[in-house]
Amino acid sequence: MQIEIPDDVAESLENYWGDDLARQVLESVLLEAYRQRLIGEGQIQRWLGLGTRPEAHRFLKEHGVPNNYTLEDLERDRQTLDRLGL
Repeated sequence: MQIEIPDDVAESLENYWGDDLARQVLESVLLEAYRQRLIGEGQIQRWLGLGTRPEAHRFLKEHGVPNNYTLEDLERDRQTLDRLGL
């Protein structure tokens, strides 16, 4: 899939972001998709080529995006730890 960016918009963005326009667009889309709970940290990690999940958490924090971790997630993690005897 390709996204067409009008020349004047691309020029403005390139003036601000330089040659890193494609990366900035990718990061912006990923951040918004995460905010809307369409993707998770693992997908951010893979798409940005980050080595670890904590790097994905750091990326989110650097962009002011809180982790999507609910009370249900906490309870599920607690039950998993209980099953594992940890």
